[in-house]
Amino acid sequence: MDHPERRLLISVDMESYSRRGNILQYEAQQAFRELLQAAAGAVGLDRVTWSTQRAGDGELAILPRDVSESRVIGRFVPELNRRLRAYNSSRLPAARVRLRIAVHQGLVHLDGANGFPGNAVVFVSRLCDADPVRRALAAFPDAGVALVVSTDIYRDVVFEYPEEMRPDRFRRVRISKPDKGFDEYAWLCVVDEDLSTVPAPTGEGPDGPEGGAGSPAVPPPGPVRPDSGQAYPAGGISVGDVRVRGQNAIGPGATAIGSVGRDAILGGGDR
Repeated sequence: MDHPERRLLISVDMESYSRRGNILQYEAQQAFRELLQAAAGAVGLDRVTWSTQRAGDGELAILPRDVSESRVIGRFVPELNRRLRAYNSSRLPAARVRLRIAVHQGLVHLDGANGFPGNAVVFVSRLCDADPVRRALAAFPDAGVALVVSTDIYRDVVFEYPEEMRPDRFRRVRISKPDKGFDEYAWLCVVDEDLSTVPAPTGEGPDGPEGGAGSPAVPPPGPVRPDSGQAYPAGGISVGDVRVRGQNAIGPGATAIGSVGRDAILGGGDR
């Protein structure tokens, strides 16, 4: 047994594949492979180097060590969505190809006898198959891709590169599968759509089984803290109910507002 390697993992699944007849399944598989290949090539990714575990309605891909995570999420996924929308525009709903895509990273064994052993593989597969992801894609009939990423990927990639990733379009969701012993948070978006127009389903509040625990029906504006799902305050740094504003947050010209105490921060001066 070789040592496991830390890799980027992508799980992809087609919507409503099993409801199709034989011919439509055949055509969907063909389109699936061609569209993924074309989208990857268009953004400089070589799918030949990807280790894949294929199924009729999707695949699990383990990417090479040197593949840029931001390129995958910020360029490959939007390019794939664009091509899917173009492909679907001339087809009846039953023949359209729409995808759920999950992205995670973790340790995986590449020398498994019948696939890729590793908890990271199980994790990314659970994300891809989650009900909130299915419902989000179903809510936008013209969309091509519903993307869900683990908290690690959101924090390290999506949140850090907002110009490419649009973190304000992601909603934090809780994905719970008690029968599988799985209960985790993840971050969800439907590419080129606005999830804030879709209310959180009834029964999926903070304590709901698969709703956005800590996630409002309408995501707060601006960047979102990966650890809480809440927006960073505009115009300053906030600690509790104290916000500090100024050129460098702390220094000449800074001001503070809040209820911490008159002398605690301002030394008895005016607030």
